[in-house]
Amino acid sequence: MFLRNAWYVAAWDSEVTAGKFVSRTLLNEPILLFRNQNGQARALLDQCPHRFAPLHMGQHTGASIRCGYHGLEFDESGRCIRNPHGDGRIPPNAKVRAYPVVERHSMIWIWMGQPERAVPEQIPDFSFMDREHSEIGQGYLFAKANYLLEVDNIMDLSHVEFLHPGTLGAPGVSEVDPVTSREGSEIWSRRFISNHILSDFLYAANQVPSGTPVDRWIEVRWSAPAAMKLHVGVTPTGRSREHGESNDQCHIFSPETDYTTHYWYGIGFPKSLGARAGELAQLRIEGVRKPFETEDLPMVEAQQQRIGTRDFWEMKPALLRSDAAAVQVRRMVTRLIEEEAAAARAAE
Repeated sequence: MFLRNAWYVAAWDSEVTAGKFVSRTLLNEPILLFRNQNGQARALLDQCPHRFAPLHMGQHTGASIRCGYHGLEFDESGRCIRNPHGDGRIPPNAKVRAYPVVERHSMIWIWMGQPERAVPEQIPDFSFMDREHSEIGQGYLFAKANYLLEVDNIMDLSHVEFLHPGTLGAPGVSEVDPVTSREGSEIWSRRFISNHILSDFLYAANQVPSGTPVDRWIEVRWSAPAAMKLHVGVTPTGRSREHGESNDQCHIFSPETDYTTHYWYGIGFPKSLGARAGELAQLRIEGVRKPFETEDLPMVEAQQQRIGTRDFWEMKPALLRSDAAAVQVRRMVTRLIEEEAAAARAAE
């Protein structure tokens, strides 16, 4: 079960280019992404209503999408505008579902629920990923795991000490309990480690002399259903944050199926830093790619293999203090899905 009345990322904006189809499954539904003649991103169900052929196997003919099987053509709203067969009569049910789409923060967001409930203002703030004033780095992973396992992985970053000892982690991270809070519809996890010794990887990434004791902060903001902003940084111990190095990151998960997930991660640095901004964005995004691919991903996929199709809570997980934020997120997602289902039943 998924929360449907919510904004999900469907692609990086750079993935969907003029004249090109992008076919992607989201929440078990095949989605066709493309740009119209004005360059605006659009999304349709990737399925012709005639014989259910994938529309991405057809042609983009400028103002229409032509099915590659029998030639029916549809406009960007999903309405059939041409039937090349016989008298050309268009069957009343020859319509493809269209999804609300918003292009924001270098991402294409899609609304998978009731179109009339789609409010663009509800898209979480990731303005540090706006190309107008930031140099950005982008990455993507495909995970063979349920999206909430990926959410757990970001909401509880105590694992960096053990899973990433030579890169993103260092001894002492797990000894500090994060402060968890709910602020409106968002859940925050904030961790502050004082007098901390980093890995050589992190010293180099933050341009701090190796061996320097630092104060380190790791702050995670969760927005439903699975969009997280990280604000992380270090400063020489005892000095204010303004004297240190920090950056904002996005970690956003969109379910492909019940047990597979799209993972978009990115980083942004203000253009006010000059040429250094672009260099930092590419350096940092390339720096995290390897630990994400070779450490996080295999572990989360191995978790899913052990869990299989069983319910997470029915397995009675042993909970630690560091699980507080992840537990709150799971409970809120469950509540939102239950409320959505109840509203749908009441409307029947």
